[in-house]
Amino acid sequence: MRQYGMLLALALIVVLFQIWTDGILLKPQNVTNLVQQNSYILILAIGMMIVIIAGHIDLSVGSLAAFIGAAAGVMMIKHDMPWALALALCLLIGAAAGAWQGFWIAYIGIPSFIVTLAGMLLFRGATQILLEGQTLRPFPDGFQSVGNGFIPEMGPYTDYHNPTLVIALAVILFVLWREWRDRKRQEEYELDVIPMGLFVAKCTALVAAIVAFALTLASYHGAPIVLLVLCGLLIALGFVMRNAVIGRHVYALGGNRPAAKLSGVKDKRVTFLVFVNMGVLAALAGVVYAARLTAATPNAGINFELEAIAAAFIGGASASGGVGTVLGAIIGGLVLGVLNNGMSLVGIGTDYQQVIKGLVLLAAVGFDVWNKRRVGS
Repeated sequence: MRQYGMLLALALIVVLFQIWTDGILLKPQNVTNLVQQNSYILILAIGMMIVIIAGHIDLSVGSLAAFIGAAAGVMMIKHDMPWALALALCLLIGAAAGAWQGFWIAYIGIPSFIVTLAGMLLFRGATQILLEGQTLRPFPDGFQSVGNGFIPEMGPYTDYHNPTLVIALAVILFVLWREWRDRKRQEEYELDVIPMGLFVAKCTALVAAIVAFALTLASYHGAPIVLLVLCGLLIALGFVMRNAVIGRHVYALGGNRPAAKLSGVKDKRVTFLVFVNMGVLAALAGVVYAARLTAATPNAGINFELEAIAAAFIGGASASGGVGTVLGAIIGGLVLGVLNNGMSLVGIGTDYQQVIKGLVLLAAVGFDVWNKRRVGS
């Protein structure tokens, strides 16, 4: 109910700002900018959702993203390292940072709030030291394409970007196959399924949304490269959290840690891997942000952790852990992104924007509390 409610809220927000901005919101160029401008927050939100499901929090992701961007700048701009090698090293550094924090949390037993608060200060200071208070630019063109590039055009000339349409067709087939497979599995286990009419309506709505989104992107420059990265993360981590053993263990730990431990879940290892995953995603977000900005700056990543936490809670995470989905993190991030973009287009000041986003976050968490009480009663 929470997730579908936020999906409906996202649709209503889009319609509202589409009317309010006289159609500017859904213009192809603005939709593309919306994806690229919020890509790093969406990446962080996916990792933060998994951390919150496990019953923890990570306050260091913004500072870690800034540190990774600084490291990328030093490697590529100061030492002329090939951008692909530098990118791989950045992800390894992020994994090491996540492992460092995960060790203190999982094996030493220090609360994640304290460890990641220390990490926030540590990585922010390390960023200043690494850059010596200066901004490094420009990055190589190949690296910049990670944040600003598009899939190359191929095939015969048409009014639309051909590779984007092919990818959209593949996504439609995958979504329909998954929906049909999930329905059949529920029937095999004699679980309740929605009526066939509603199932067809749901699939039709999904296909219509994918087609509309794909045609919008294909009428401009096509799908951004970072959108493929987001889709890959959504599919891979969504599968892990939904179907893999480690994913079910994360839910079990967040839902009831003592019971999960008695059931044989290796809580320390699972917690450790959750923070390693968060470190890698924070590094990826830092790389995307640096590529998008085309510079490594000491002030990067400020408030990224708050945006990611807000996106996770708006997307269905529970403050007590054990609840949430990877798709929900994307939905929550898009709610914040559309709010930011729409309010900027209509000229609402940043002060009022902060107030509105705070009220949206409070409403989302309040709905979660109300829903739990209603189910419990």
